[in-house]
Amino acid sequence: MNSLDQLKQFTTVVADTGDFESIRAYTPQDATTNPTLIFKAVQHPEYRPLLEKAVADNRGSSLSGAALHRKVIDDLLIAFGRQILSIVPGRVSTEVDARLSFDVEATVDKARYLIGLYEKAGISRDRILIKIASTWEGAQAAGVCQKEGINCNLTLLFSLPQAIACAEAGVRLISPFVGRIYDYYKAQTGKSYAGAEDPGVQSVNRIFNYYKKFGYHTQVMGASFRNTGQIHELAGCDLLTISPDLLKELQDSTEPVVRKLDPALAAQDPVEKIALCEKSFRWMLNEDAMATDKLAEGIRKFAADIEELERIVAAAF
Repeated sequence: MNSLDQLKQFTTVVADTGDFESIRAYTPQDATTNPTLIFKAVQHPEYRPLLEKAVADNRGSSLSGAALHRKVIDDLLIAFGRQILSIVPGRVSTEVDARLSFDVEATVDKARYLIGLYEKAGISRDRILIKIASTWEGAQAAGVCQKEGINCNLTLLFSLPQAIACAEAGVRLISPFVGRIYDYYKAQTGKSYAGAEDPGVQSVNRIFNYYKKFGYHTQVMGASFRNTGQIHELAGCDLLTISPDLLKELQDSTEPVVRKLDPALAAQDPVEKIALCEKSFRWMLNEDAMATDKLAEGIRKFAADIEELERIVAAAF
């Protein structure tokens, strides 16, 4: 078997793209999107009709200005999600506006709204993951959503305290970012990391073992990969969301894939359970310069791409 098929024996493979043809090509179980991926997609002619339809459907709206543009973007996100769900057998992740990352009530309201749009389109909520930034507020909002049967994917996750906050809130899934952690330490040290020495790989390994050792049901989905070596090191993770170029590399390779993460081995991890509250979360995150920097940077980047989408939508009216 090729490396991709071998990986699928241990791990649920998710496509990290808004490109429908790439999703068809690599037959993942699920797919994830984010504002950056959607922003890139709508600039290609083949996806322009989705944008045009979302605009056309809202021309008679009583809304105007920013409220109208946000409505169109929400409709566009659902349109992409519906198309993806016609291809994958599993779930799609649809992201809440990053500008709500520090507002519990607004995040919950947006999650309910997005789920409502899917349900109006005949899509069951069990096929949707609402993506929320893993701030303290994001974890609390996700906890409210989970109690209402809205499954959440907590994204922009770079540290163990973020992961613990999400698990304690009972979220369905987290997306720790391997590549962005790697980028940070490479820039700081000038060193290229490989294999088990990769700090992004180490972070996911630590979180996975913590969850399995202490019996949390939240799933771990490694994300943001820079090379297939990182993917090989995380074989056995609950899920991995992988970009089309790396999916192709795996599909074209016959390099053996060996399971590295195993729940049965997590009990051997010497880590002790951490009692987390809002104060300890904020202190632990503050003490982790990498996680603090990358979380803030990620929120700013996703917010900027939403604003770019709003400009595209405004120009279409």
